[in-house]
Amino acid sequence: MPDLLQKVKSNLILNTDKDDELIKEFIEASISYAESYQKKPAGYYSENLIPPTTERAVIMLSSHFYESRDGSTGGFFADNVNAANQVWNTVNLLLRMDKDWKV
Repeated sequence: MPDLLQKVKSNLILNTDKDDELIKEFIEASISYAESYQKKPAGYYSENLIPPTTERAVIMLSSHFYESRDGSTGGFFADNVNAANQVWNTVNLLLRMDKDWKV
């Protein structure tokens, strides 16, 4: 997770370690969401490489969680009322690329 932590902090343009534990929690939640969405068993990405598209989705979702953690805004793009929907749509599109399509 150290590599993902640095990637999320870079995405957020964050130069402090003050919120590292909080960001790690958001990364864990994002990975859990990715595994569930992709129909992978819990903990799958702790034992397997995260594909680049899934990694980007985890970075985006973790960043979104951090930026909108108070629940009252859409994060950085708070002036756009559809900001949260746009983030989730993009994340889901990225995750769909690595999804296990089992019938």
